[in-house]
This record gives sequence, C-alpha cells and structure tokens, in this order.
Amino acid sequence: MSINFIDVFAGCGGLSLGLSEAGCNGVFAIEKSPLAFETLKHNLVDGARHKFAWPDWLPKKAMTCEDLLEKHHSDLSSGSFKVDLIVGGPPCQGFSTAGKRNPDDPRNAMTEEYLRLIKIIAPQFIAIENVSGYNMHFKNSKSKNEAPPASYADYISAKLEALGYDVSRGLINCSDFGVPQNRVRYIILCSKKERDKEPNNLFDKLTSRKKEFLKSCGLPTNRKITVSEAISDLCTFGKPLIQNRDSGQSNFQELLYKVPTDKSSYLKLMRKGCGTIPPNSLRLANHKPKTVEYFRLVQSICRPGFSMNIEQRKLAGTLKHSTTVLSPSLPAPTVTTLPDDIVHYSEPRILTARENARLQSFPDWFEFIGKYTTGGSARKSECPRYTQIGNAVPPLLARAIGQLFQEEVLLLANK
Repeated sequence: MSINFIDVFAGCGGLSLGLSEAGCNGVFAIEKSPLAFETLKHNLVDGARHKFAWPDWLPKKAMTCEDLLEKHHSDLSSGSFKVDLIVGGPPCQGFSTAGKRNPDDPRNAMTEEYLRLIKIIAPQFIAIENVSGYNMHFKNSKSKNEAPPASYADYISAKLEALGYDVSRGLINCSDFGVPQNRVRYIILCSKKERDKEPNNLFDKLTSRKKEFLKSCGLPTNRKITVSEAISDLCTFGKPLIQNRDSGQSNFQELLYKVPTDKSSYLKLMRKGCGTIPPNSLRLANHKPKTVEYFRLVQSICRPGFSMNIEQRKLAGTLKHSTTVLSPSLPAPTVTTLPDDIVHYSEPRILTARENARLQSFPDWFEFIGKYTTGGSARKSECPRYTQIGNAVPPLLARAIGQLFQEEVLLLANK
C-alpha cells in the first residue's frame, strides 16, 4: 500500500523526488516559479522514472497556492479527491536566520494558504520543512489587533493541533541522513489524532531510524559523507574540457565526464541507473584571471570548511561574510542560492550547478532546466538553476521522511 501526496511550494522537486524514491505516489505539485516548475515537470511529470498522477482538472503549469485555492476549490473539496499526505514549506524569506524575521512580511500569508489547503483536504499526514529560523522568536510586530506569535513554528503547530493533528517537530541536520552537507532545517511532522491514543511522535521516530535509513541506501552508518566522496569525480584538473552542452552559450566549457571505476557508496547512489551517461548542469564559470587569483588567495588563507573570519576577509580585501573554502574530508557548509558562497577545495573556482546538486543529494539522472544564473532586479522574480538547487529540500532527507510515512500507512492498514 503506497501513500499518495501533494507537494506545495515544491520548488524544483527535491521533496517530491525523495518521497517518490521512497515509494510514495505524487498526485500534483504547486510551484509559482516557471523555471523551477519546468525542472520539476521535466523530471517528475514527463520523466521516465517517476510520474505524478496529475488530475485532469489541474493545468500542468506554474501557479501559486492562492491560484489553486481560488480556481479549484470545488475540485479539492469534492468527496472523490483524497490525499494521504500534504508536504511543503512556505517560502522562508520572511523568517530566515540570514535576515530579519518579520511576522508582518506579506510573503508569510502563504502559511495561511497552506493551512487552508490542509483544512479542505484533511490528509492523514503532513510534513513541513523550513529554515532553522522557523522557530526563532519574533521581536517586533506592527499588528495592532493581536499579540504577535512567538514564532512561525509555534503558530502553525497550534493551528494544526486545532485541526486535529498530533504535531511533533524539531531541528534536523541533513548530514545525519547521508547528505554531504551541514544543512540544519526545522521539520514539523503530523498525523491525525487517534482517540484514546498517545500522541504519535513522528519526529522522534524519524530521528531514531537514521541508521536503518542509511543502511537502506547503502551508506555508512558511523560517519558523515564528505565533500570528496560527493564531487571528486567532477574535478577538472588534468581532464579534457568540452563546450558546454546545455546553456545555449558557446563561450562556456564543461568537463568531459567519465564515470570513475572506483566509486564511493555515495557516488554509487548518485549514479544509480545512469550507466555511462554524464549528468547535466556541468557548466564551468568563466572566471577572469583576477577572479582566479582572488580564489587562490582565499584558498591559501582560509581554514577549509570554515567561513572566513574578519582578519581573513581583510587579507582577501572582501566584505563578503559567507565565503567558505570546502574541506574535502568534511561535509560541505549549507548550499545556498549564491554560487560564490562556496569555493572548491582544490581548484580556484566556484562550484558547478551539478556539484551543488551532488552536495544536496540530487541523483545524476535528475536534470535541471533553464538559465544557470540571473542578476539585478531579476533575482527577485527568477529562479535559475543555482537558486533551484540552493532552495531545494535534499532528496535524501525527503526519502527518509517518505519511508517513515510508508511505514505509518502500513501500521494503520494492519490495525
């Protein structure tokens, strides 16, 4: 018996991919960015490995949760439409630790739309993934009618409990689930309350099954996956380069990829089912000589695996706070939407989009669509490849969550 799900605020499909790899069945996904939706559609709607069922009444195009609720309320609330699981995390710009937390940010109205959708569909299970700042307390609110919520996590948890759900939540480091990256996220997992039963603490179940999950993926259970295990086959020194094949721009190069004979357990997982086919999104940055020299300087003065401190920034002549040189023997720092946040451990360059995808645990068969980067005012509206990857839920974490829900469905079926 497989669980079926819908993914809201789906991005390029990291959460949907992981759930699908766990054997869950996608019904549809909602994402407002046309670029991110095209990547999701290419892999999980039109792709060969996993296919959303997708109802006839819903267009296969980018849309918002608000669009869904306004135009398809009757379809969602009809007795024939049933979904076991709703997943997703409302966009985090209004409450990330990377910036100020503003409870009055209009983008946070998306949380209300998410709650409305849950109320209409009433799924058995809910999963919410967001930044670690999701549970940090607000300091100020301009709202005059009511006291501000302590945090978004507290607010949404109280709403879900009022809708009849057992709610369990906490922080998770994705590196504990085989992702070669120290990415801390706030997870909320819910199941419908059962009368006269103890609350179902799904979060504790998820964290207690880490080793079992890693074994199921063929990954080591006694240590973290390192950067070298994830991306060393994508190094370019001493290897032939060719013209980039997927950006439509002839002035970029990429690695002529050859599958290594000696693969780490992580690389075996990423390359599963790919044969000798190279991954896409291998385009190398066209760094100017001055930029290459800057990255060499940064590599020479930085402690690998740690962000530059004040003295190192002065030596490098930069005001940028978050630059980190990778350590090949450690997990990566958090992959963000900014390509120049991370410098390669042995080459004076930023990472390729595919290297970032590997650090996020996207398998090599998953192809990213659209432009690589954007700039200026377009950053606010466009979602190019680096942004899609940096915003994604790591598929391996999503797979662990999917396996948990599959086990929960079996328990319910056997009662």
